[in-house]
Amino acid sequence: DQTRPDQTRPDQTRPDQTRPDQTRPAPGHPEAVAAVAPDAAGPAERVPMFAAGQRSATPLYRRSGLRPGQSVDGPAIIAEDLATTVVEPGWRASVTGRLDLLLTRAAPDAPTTTTPATTEADPVRLEVFSNLFMAVAEQMGERLRSTAHSVNIKERLDFSCALFDAAGQLIANAPHMPVHLGSMSESIKTVIEANPLMRRGDVYMLNDPYRGGTHLPDITVVSPVYLDKLEDEKPAFFVASRGHHADVGGITPGSMPPFSRTIDEEGVRFDNFLLVRDGALREAELRAALAPARNPEQNIADLRAQIAANEKGAQELQAMVSQYGLPTVAAYMQHVQDNAEESVRRVITALHDGQFKLTLDNGAVIEVAVRVDQTSRSATIDFTGTSAQLPNNFNAPRSVTMAAVLYVFRTLVDDDIPLNAGCLKPLDVIVPEGCMLNPHAPAAVVAGNVETSSCVTNALYGALGAMAASQCTMNNFTFGNARYQYYETISGGSGAGPGFAGTSVVQTHMTNSRLTDPEVLEFRYPVRLDSYALRAGSGGPGRWPGGEGGVRRVRFLEAMTASILSNGRIEGAFGMAGGGAGLPGINRVEHADGTIETLGHIGSVEMQAGDVFVIETPGGGGYG
Repeated sequence: DQTRPDQTRPDQTRPDQTRPDQTRPAPGHPEAVAAVAPDAAGPAERVPMFAAGQRSATPLYRRSGLRPGQSVDGPAIIAEDLATTVVEPGWRASVTGRLDLLLTRAAPDAPTTTTPATTEADPVRLEVFSNLFMAVAEQMGERLRSTAHSVNIKERLDFSCALFDAAGQLIANAPHMPVHLGSMSESIKTVIEANPLMRRGDVYMLNDPYRGGTHLPDITVVSPVYLDKLEDEKPAFFVASRGHHADVGGITPGSMPPFSRTIDEEGVRFDNFLLVRDGALREAELRAALAPARNPEQNIADLRAQIAANEKGAQELQAMVSQYGLPTVAAYMQHVQDNAEESVRRVITALHDGQFKLTLDNGAVIEVAVRVDQTSRSATIDFTGTSAQLPNNFNAPRSVTMAAVLYVFRTLVDDDIPLNAGCLKPLDVIVPEGCMLNPHAPAAVVAGNVETSSCVTNALYGALGAMAASQCTMNNFTFGNARYQYYETISGGSGAGPGFAGTSVVQTHMTNSRLTDPEVLEFRYPVRLDSYALRAGSGGPGRWPGGEGGVRRVRFLEAMTASILSNGRIEGAFGMAGGGAGLPGINRVEHADGTIETLGHIGSVEMQAGDVFVIETPGGGGYG
């Protein structure tokens, strides 16, 4: 079955030879179509096929019988052993000199009468546009992931991408981070308000929690989208990407300081920073602004990736308008919001009044009441009674609170709709000024985005009676020094509900990131993942038990500062309808000398080589 190097099997050719039934392509043009062979094959048979709005007898060709240079005009079918190619009307399939099948348009794409360009809401087209909008955000996310540099964005997927209408209303997002997506619209509106004279080629950046941001490591890049008409003075749409940067300065590496008291201790704050002007990165100004960060090169690399992601979104929206027209695209941006609004209103009719009080480990209280108006199919979500602004960093900007509300009511909808601004229209949200869910600057907020948002979400589910609590924390673990900075959120147990048990060791509610693969973690940082296992028995008991938490053990190979920012170390995730609470989490350090240091829900430790940081995450609450 083998041949010597100087021999050729009968059915093979040497590089300088051509088989008798082939014509070699022209030099430099490997796809060139050769002259039609004299023995070109005709159709093997005719079969019925529906095309161009009618059924007709369509020629079917055998691929093995087609010769180089032969062309087949559609409608036609080309069959082979492992594939079938349908050549639509107006298209032509040509066989190249390499026996490839090249499809080209042979006639202009004629307008059809079955899908007219219209701004009226149509159920079929509504589904099409919902998925088109979602696909734009998904493509943005894929470009961001593939071009980013940091582990946080590239491996953990701690980022979000979305598109917005000309007014800054959220239209659609990919299934990224809920806490990002529900709050990003405020960032867009901030940019719109501050830049009435923005122009083509501009890109803006911000992370200020008091101007639409969440916490300082989450940097949002906003790009206005202009259409091809040069006379357009206003953007037709906006696209944005938000990524968690590994470090933006602050008093601890990783920019998630457990003990910060003001926003200035948490890192560099950007408010409406002009990142790109006329298509050129303002790198000198950016480097100057990032001077307090510990690794500005990595920040800049990730920001370039975010700019590239936004450009992808702009290109896709421009192509969509080119195909369907601006009036149709703009109309369906409104239709998808109207559809989301109606979906939430239908859900509200099945809800009842309720209230809930949830206590955090630091003693702060989140109190929420839900009042349902069946007549107007609307609801009021009232956080009156919630603790006043805190002296620690568990304050959550109002944008984060709104993100939690948006997320919860979107999850109540069974329909496959994009999470967008329409979900909030039936809701009146009351968040008192100066409380921990709507603080005044310069209050610290780094834990509000991650910990408090998780607590708000669970409190809302408690008030609605929908399900038991999931872990009321994201278990934020950071470590680093002048050279390395790393951050991760760690999975725990989700809550059970009527008819379903909780899930074990899963990212819950407001977070949707991954954990870094052990191989990547150990390659990029001087640590070793000793183990990561289920925490047996940590889920709350019940007819439907809560999910189990996990136990994560990270061994340090050189000296670094490690910090934990968490909740649920005193109070476990509550059960519901008779179900029991999940076990609280535990944080500790096992030092190389054998001593054990137990930490509270927040803590920071100077780790030495051989020390192990152990995090036991909470279990979810049981139901029934």
